[in-house]
Amino acid sequence: MNIKNIAIIAHVDHGKTTLVDQLLKNAGTFRENEEVVTRAMDSDDIEKERGITILAKPTSIKYKDYKINILDTPGHADFGGEVERIMNMVDGVLLVVDAYEGTMPQTRFVLKKALEANVKPIVVINKIDKETARPKEVVDEVIDLFIELGANDDQLDFKVVYTSAIAGTTSLEADINTQKPSFECLYQMIIDEIPSPKVDASKPLQFQPALLDYNEYVGRIGIGRVANGCIKVNEMVSCVRLDGSIKHFRIQKIYGYFGLKKQEIEIAKAGDIIALAGLPDISVGETICNIGKEEALKKLRVDEPTLQMTFSTNTSPFAGKEGEFVTARKVEERLYKELQRDVSLRVEPSSNDSWIVSGRGELHLSILIENMRREGFEIQVSRPEVIVKIIDGIKCEPYEELQIDVPEDYVGAVIEALGLRGASMELMTSLENQVRLIYTIPSRGLIGFMTNFATMTRGYGIINHTFKEYLPINNVNIGERQLGVLVSMENGKTTAYALGSLEDRGIMFVEPGAEVYEGMIVGEHNRDNDLAVNTVKGKQLTNTRAASKDHTVVLKKSRVMTLEMCLDYINNDELVEVTPKSIRLRKKILNTTERKKYDSKVNNDMY
Repeated sequence: MNIKNIAIIAHVDHGKTTLVDQLLKNAGTFRENEEVVTRAMDSDDIEKERGITILAKPTSIKYKDYKINILDTPGHADFGGEVERIMNMVDGVLLVVDAYEGTMPQTRFVLKKALEANVKPIVVINKIDKETARPKEVVDEVIDLFIELGANDDQLDFKVVYTSAIAGTTSLEADINTQKPSFECLYQMIIDEIPSPKVDASKPLQFQPALLDYNEYVGRIGIGRVANGCIKVNEMVSCVRLDGSIKHFRIQKIYGYFGLKKQEIEIAKAGDIIALAGLPDISVGETICNIGKEEALKKLRVDEPTLQMTFSTNTSPFAGKEGEFVTARKVEERLYKELQRDVSLRVEPSSNDSWIVSGRGELHLSILIENMRREGFEIQVSRPEVIVKIIDGIKCEPYEELQIDVPEDYVGAVIEALGLRGASMELMTSLENQVRLIYTIPSRGLIGFMTNFATMTRGYGIINHTFKEYLPINNVNIGERQLGVLVSMENGKTTAYALGSLEDRGIMFVEPGAEVYEGMIVGEHNRDNDLAVNTVKGKQLTNTRAASKDHTVVLKKSRVMTLEMCLDYINNDELVEVTPKSIRLRKKILNTTERKKYDSKVNNDMY
């Protein structure tokens, strides 16, 4: 059967996974009476809840005499490394662009990787049915982006398809009235435009994993394309390791992808995208060859982490009350298990039952924390910190390209806030009533900014960022929270009476009846210093009747803090306590007296 290998690439939320849904449905992959959920490729619970793709996943469809292998890729900048690695598995890409938003930071990143890999692009202008759609202007933006990224003449001669993935319609014309409920034109364009894999089944075997999976029964699984030759189950093969050494092993399992199913197969030939098991510590970029005919393929580049956090066992007074796995051994096992499938993650042991975990960004690490929480782990994590590198003897930190779309009314507040965080403006343009701001900003300047941004723009602002480069460190204290916090000085249950008397001090994070402990953060102070408060004191009762009737205490609504908000919020002397049922903020030093002594010593040392 003829093979076509393509990847779906785009900025986050431009409709990649929904487009894959339609490609699967329209190709007759599912039975007529088969119930298929939307965003079928998003199999993970967090992917379904958040509506984002976290891991690149392969699938395939049959169209006429062709097998079309499709890789659905993440759109978020934190997972851009997966997009880069899978480019050697495909010969073409569908670049999906929102018909209103146009080219965004991650569009630039994924397209740059596709052009560098010299794969054939097809541009898909999606969400054509939006009232605000501007397809012709967006196509012009895409052309400008191709030229800016140095595309050659063949790449510039790309074809365009206009779609509404949610409605299941396509057309070769920008006019909404020409849309038809069929994907025939897109299938045919893939067949006509995307070249077949440049492989040779008669040559010796070469297979290189670009992605990793993990299974409790067979261990680590390498996912990639068979570059040359063929591979069979139970065959003895060689693995050319990243350090040049050679390891012999037997192929235990080979999996092929058919629709949404992963099925065991006996043999795979050049051009097939497969998953392979048999070598427990197989890594991305190694090459599987026939014994005696070892010839390594070019090593794949794996993006280095830019952010790190300290994970440690829970040491709060509530430790062990809600979680199933609370010991250092269990936490360490889970972290090293994550390394089996996530090549962008780094874990290094630290002191006192803690580990330094490095990743590609806040979202990357927060998803690991959320998965551990759901599995029954109790941990506490520190504030995210950027990873500083020494380049040519100079201390350098990661910088990001930041793009913000915001209504005109809020532009002043956003510019002022970014100025305090070391950002430099590159471009400012107007689009109808929206203003687009493009900045270069230190990565640490974005820590804690997302929550403030949503507040200052009343939720109307759109923010996107992607890693740009390492530059000399900016010796400015940026990213610290401006306001202090209210810290509990007692253990017990909060009372409405106590919380009511503290309302003029700031915003509370807890409701009446919540269990608190000394050193736990219960609210935000409306000044820049921390304040120890008593949230458990009750009203003094006497047997003397009051002259006037007591009024019922009516409290303001407390602020609900999500995991991402908590990671953004904390300062260096604070931790986030994460359990299966609760997410709490706390000080590193719980005892009020000891904390005041420590703060006093730090202040004296500064002066």
